[in-house]
Amino acid sequence: MKSTLWMTAVALCLTSTAFAQAPGGGPPSPAMMAAREAMQKACSGDMQKMCSGKEGREAMQCLRGSQDKASAACKDAMSKMPAPPARP
Repeated sequence: MKSTLWMTAVALCLTSTAFAQAPGGGPPSPAMMAAREAMQKACSGDMQKMCSGKEGREAMQCLRGSQDKASAACKDAMSKMPAPPARP
């Protein structure tokens, strides 16, 4: 049950509108969708280990703040994430 909730939080975090939308506000590009999926797979263990108890945006900020402690696979996946669109 706890791992299901955690994976839901990771999925929600990685599909947030800040990362999901193309700069024009349209649907995510295939490259963005692939990068999100790869990051979700590569970083789920790191999120559980380093950011336990955090959800959504807070969990993502925790992961970014702990990037130096992340696994090599997670670091690689994070480096391939396209930059989020600039906020107006």
